[in-house]
Amino acid sequence: MYSYTGYLYESDHEIVDCANPLTISGCGIYRLIRQPSMTTTRPEGRRDYQLLYVSRGKAFFHFDGRDEAAHAGCMVLYRPGEPQHYYYYAEDAPEVCWIHFSGTHACDMLDKIGFSAAHILDCGILSSYSEFFRQIVQELQLKRPCFSECLYLSLRRLFAEIHRNLLELSADNRMNQKEMEDTIRYFNEAFSQEISIEEYAKNQHMSVCWFIRCFKRYMGMTPLQYVTAIRITKAKDLLKNTAFTIQEVGRLVGYENPLYFSRIFKKQTGHSPSEYRKEY
Repeated sequence: MYSYTGYLYESDHEIVDCANPLTISGCGIYRLIRQPSMTTTRPEGRRDYQLLYVSRGKAFFHFDGRDEAAHAGCMVLYRPGEPQHYYYYAEDAPEVCWIHFSGTHACDMLDKIGFSAAHILDCGILSSYSEFFRQIVQELQLKRPCFSECLYLSLRRLFAEIHRNLLELSADNRMNQKEMEDTIRYFNEAFSQEISIEEYAKNQHMSVCWFIRCFKRYMGMTPLQYVTAIRITKAKDLLKNTAFTIQEVGRLVGYENPLYFSRIFKKQTGHSPSEYRKEY
């Protein structure tokens, strides 16, 4: 399991700060790699707040007697004293960011965002969310001068980013979610074919700029970057697990020109296809 964590003290202490607006006691990012599953159970909950963000894959949370799946883009909140039971499966490729905090302003800020009536909010897949978590982990690890102020500002900015994104996801914009989901499904099915982003947008009666902007907002990357990521992931699998030549692998994932395939593969992975196959 990949784990990137930072704590205010040496370990994960539950802090209840009733004197300051916000105090962060711990923050981290978990990613299952070889471990098949991971389960967290706290029957009595924690004394502080815990916010989790599913940045990739999906995770499962138990609320009100039933399990709920939280897909990538979901924020999940546990308030102090709430029983906690959640779990991840490696087959779902989950990456989950989490943060523990308390403070006099915590409840009001969370209610303002929209957590007053929900445990799980679909806040969208934004790279900025994960970056805030990484910044907080780094501040907790290094504890440079003024780190407490930086922690406070980073958490406030994370809350503001969540709130702004939820406000912008108006009813009209939420209708676009189905269009984006259809696009993602199409890219995953047709990645081995020649894909023209301009032609796709035109066929869907969208302007190219609008389509690219909406897709990037939804997935955190441009359509071309997403298609490339699919192709390179598939190419890795073929290089590791089949006897296809490099030229054949390139053609199978949508690159007719083997030199272009090798150049793209190396740019994305740091290795040429032959180096990658030899290493694995």
